[in-house]
Amino acid sequence: MMHTNEFEEAFSNFLDRHEYDEAENYLFSMVRLAFAAGWKAAGGQPPKAERLFELIVPQKGENPAESQ
Repeated sequence: MMHTNEFEEAFSNFLDRHEYDEAENYLFSMVRLAFAAGWKAAGGQPPKAERLFELIVPQKGENPAESQ
């Protein structure tokens, strides 16, 4: 299905809004919770907690920008 440039621009603008990001986060959370419930009901083990990110702090006297 082909859409007009006007449609594509309007849709792009919609996706750039913070309301879309918030709705997408809620939808993802609901899907993840539903999957986890099904996984657990089927006898699966709950996933282990993992770090989402790790902060890397340079040592004193170390400047990462200088090593590039």
